[in-house]
Amino acid sequence: MAGRRASRDAITREQWAAVIAASKRADAHREDEIRPPARRGRVPISRQRIVDAALGAIAAIGYDRLTMRTVADALDTGPASLYAHVRNKAQLGDLLVGELCSRIDLPEPDPARWQEQFLDVCGQLRDQLLQYPGIAQAALAVVPADLTVLRVGEALFAFLLAGGVSAQDAAWTSDAAFLYITAYCLEASVAERQGEDVHGEVVDRAEIAERLKMLPVDQFPNTVAFARELTAGEGHDRFDHALRLMLRGLSSRSSSVPPALAQDDR
Repeated sequence: MAGRRASRDAITREQWAAVIAASKRADAHREDEIRPPARRGRVPISRQRIVDAALGAIAAIGYDRLTMRTVADALDTGPASLYAHVRNKAQLGDLLVGELCSRIDLPEPDPARWQEQFLDVCGQLRDQLLQYPGIAQAALAVVPADLTVLRVGEALFAFLLAGGVSAQDAAWTSDAAFLYITAYCLEASVAERQGEDVHGEVVDRAEIAERLKMLPVDQFPNTVAFARELTAGEGHDRFDHALRLMLRGLSSRSSSVPPALAQDDR
């Protein structure tokens, strides 16, 4: 999360310094809580109102279809009113992901429970992103511009360090976990939109398994033979399995032996 290349939407170093400086102020004086004077009878526009309206819109129509005009319409104003608070959709995406990350409980690292803590925070982030279809796209920003997002990365990194994982392994694993979570949530949002075929028939795991079994055995012997295994899993079984494999691999490279990870390999 912290070591990726920049894009044209990335903020400058000076802007980044301003973000850090603003975060150090008391909550009552934080920059994004300052509101302009209200017009007659109108509730003033603020960043928080913009974020709330955007999240409501995403829950209804998805992140792909979100525009600044959509948010403005929800607030009964024009897009120009938003630009005094949010530069563009990219910055709005940063704020949205920051808002979701602020809802995650980040405990102090406990060497006796580091694996459980790591998995729990990953699960919390997953659940927040899944509430808002497609918003995981915004979480893939190459240069994070919200300190709340970085605090989640800091927590994942700290849990691994508390478990005796080397700094380099912990850095790359926390980043890989964040990428996996966002990819998992993006896939889920795509699957939700494409859950039916052209005739309106549901294409679920059972249907996918049947279609895999229809493949020519001479070309796809393993896919046909193990169609059930390829499509198995309920709820977030696959999600948990992948993260447990990550942690189990780390345990073989560190002095800390995580007994909690030996309980299942499903």
